[in-house]
Amino acid sequence: MTATEPPLGKDALPSADSDAKRALYSKIGWRLIPLIFAGYVFAYLDRINIGFAQLQMKEDLGFSAAVYGLGAGLYFATYFLCEVPSNLWMKRIGARLTLSRIMVLWGLASTCMMFVQTPTQFYVMRLLLGAFEAGYAPGVMLFLTYWFPNDRRARVMALFLCGSPIAGALGSPINGWILQAMDEVADLGGWQWLFLLEGVPSIVLGVVFFFVLPDGPKKAKWLNDAERREVLAGLDSASSGSSHGFGSALRDINVYVMGLAWFTVVCGIQAVAFWMPLMLKDAGVATPGEIGAWAAIPFATATASMLLLSRHSDRTGERRWHAAIACVTGAAALILLSFAGTNLALSIFSLALLACSVYGSMPILLSIPVRYLAPEARAGGIALINSIGLSGGFVSPFLLGWVKTQTGSVNNGLYVMAALLVLGAILTVTVIRTTPRTHASRP
Repeated sequence: MTATEPPLGKDALPSADSDAKRALYSKIGWRLIPLIFAGYVFAYLDRINIGFAQLQMKEDLGFSAAVYGLGAGLYFATYFLCEVPSNLWMKRIGARLTLSRIMVLWGLASTCMMFVQTPTQFYVMRLLLGAFEAGYAPGVMLFLTYWFPNDRRARVMALFLCGSPIAGALGSPINGWILQAMDEVADLGGWQWLFLLEGVPSIVLGVVFFFVLPDGPKKAKWLNDAERREVLAGLDSASSGSSHGFGSALRDINVYVMGLAWFTVVCGIQAVAFWMPLMLKDAGVATPGEIGAWAAIPFATATASMLLLSRHSDRTGERRWHAAIACVTGAAALILLSFAGTNLALSIFSLALLACSVYGSMPILLSIPVRYLAPEARAGGIALINSIGLSGGFVSPFLLGWVKTQTGSVNNGLYVMAALLVLGAILTVTVIRTTPRTHASRP
């Protein structure tokens, strides 16, 4: 299979943006993005707070780095298994019921992490958390295709996905403060308060989703008939692909290659999200509060990187090189990080460069399958790609935890993560197709 792509600027379909059209999509964005963004912030907080909890939890419960790494990674095992069914079911019951169900159940599972006492309990709760959260990110990505045409999707995707680095930037100091200030309050450890205080808001937000989120433009009461027609017409003109459904996605090798490329990026993301607190501790940062404050820097810079890269990608219509260059830069940052040791300044710089690279590539890489897949194949296809990619969330923490347990250092694991990012860049540039082979006049 060869990498065929239209000339620069042709990846996104051209659109003449009138003031009325810009106002319409701005209206839709303000109605939808803050809500789904908030959901992703709490999803990511509930996913990465395990990295901060280990600063106390491992010692309190006597878990080794390998046990902790396995438990952290098991989340992605059930996530992998449940993601495609969740997205296919969303086509039947709608986005409102699907996304609210996901948020309420994962909030309950995250809260119940505070009761863990044994490795088995830890493994079970992480498996449940993965099963319950599965489908949120691909569900939202599918949901956005109901509203926005192709030439707006990377930037809209970035606005949604930047919830992850923003959760890190805001959550890191909050996580550090909770661990330090709430430890032994009401005879609970700081890590127990962490799971409680960050799990309950997800439950509340899930209830809000049920009452506020529309399933699509046809059910949005805040759109008038003319606006609704404009949105639907824009989707018709921007959509492409064959009329085949999920079965065609299962038989398409390009889907699996996109999943593999996404897998390499997820490995890099998890190296940031899960191991950053421990790396900062090894660099000489003493207290959880200080670790949280320093950890906010890489996440904050990553947010800016996501928004700037995705906007430039939308404006030029180019996807592959934007994502590939970011992956190679991330690989260089991982190698640089292995030399940081106790040098705090070099650690922060390396982590910030890594975060900018891997998070910056996220919305661009994930906008490719949305454009490539036929509308009928998107629900399962997007979920399948995300499932393959998110399996990197199991590989990365487990591998780095195992390497640290065996050698006392994570450096060899960082080199493996760097090699994977280079592989992802090569696949993106040389193999992945960004546009379908056939174009139908209407989806």
